[in-house]
Amino acid sequence: MDLSEGKHQFIQAWGTLGTSWGINKAMAQIHAVLLLAEKPLSTEDIMEALQISRGNANMNVRNLMDWGIVNKVLVPGERKEYFATGKDIWALARQVTVERKKREIEPILKVLGQMKNVEGEESEALEEFRQVTKDIEDFTIKVDNVLDKFYKSDKNWFLKLLMKM
Repeated sequence: MDLSEGKHQFIQAWGTLGTSWGINKAMAQIHAVLLLAEKPLSTEDIMEALQISRGNANMNVRNLMDWGIVNKVLVPGERKEYFATGKDIWALARQVTVERKKREIEPILKVLGQMKNVEGEESEALEEFRQVTKDIEDFTIKVDNVLDKFYKSDKNWFLKLLMKM
């Protein structure tokens, strides 16, 4: 396999993986293109690499910026906007963790906290509701704590922990 084919396969695979993170395929593919880029890329460069529209490229680059994994880069003498991403996969994983916590864990914890106030005539259904929501809340808090430890940990500690599993 030559470099061009390898890049193409990586971009496709990263796009598929991105959907597991909760981002769309085009967004992940743009991230992959930026990961493999040797220098910051313009919107036109991204459009050409992926054969996508300007609107699709612009919208997804902005979303990647919202996730904190793509940055706008000033290129001296250029009027176009250029974009780049960090190459440190550990930092990327930590940033994705922060965003997923903010978008998924924190909202459900808020809702589950409100479920403690559910009232009604004491019944088997009410007791079951309370138990299920409490169990989900307990589990979610544990997941949140693990994610906090992951975010605050250094790479070596986490990899040692992972190897023990």
